[in-house]
Amino acid sequence: MLLDLAPVRKGRSANARSFAGLMELYEHNYMRLRNIAPDLNVADEMISSVPEHQDLFLSITERCRYTTMLRMTYQFEEEGQLLFEPDLHLKVYHDARVVEVQQFHSRTRGPLYIASMIEQKWLMNRFLYKWLGYCLHQGHYFHPMRHLKASNN
Repeated sequence: MLLDLAPVRKGRSANARSFAGLMELYEHNYMRLRNIAPDLNVADEMISSVPEHQDLFLSITERCRYTTMLRMTYQFEEEGQLLFEPDLHLKVYHDARVVEVQQFHSRTRGPLYIASMIEQKWLMNRFLYKWLGYCLHQGHYFHPMRHLKASNN
């Protein structure tokens, strides 16, 4: 599938909220994720720390031949309890080079009640697109958390 980036550079997509537009969004999310985490086979848990910004956590939940399931989140502590916000569960299709949001958890957003499945998927994946752009702008890049595993032994 060839990708025309001209609409994205101009800040618009010709097929917004359509199936074709959703597939294009999945492709853009793949490219952005790979800029932050170029090698998902390095470790099951990774952290990106950028001075003066919230740490970003990525954990691999399942590896298959053509797909990888992962979770990406910030971690906050509130009243002695860990909170994950936003908490996105993603499926990376390596052969198709796309990323799809499988689950989206957020205390502040609440549940999504949308009649159309495409509209619901569009909103979740558009959030991922913007969040990945924000993380890239901050300079996030995932490195293995080997030092944390070694200190726990």
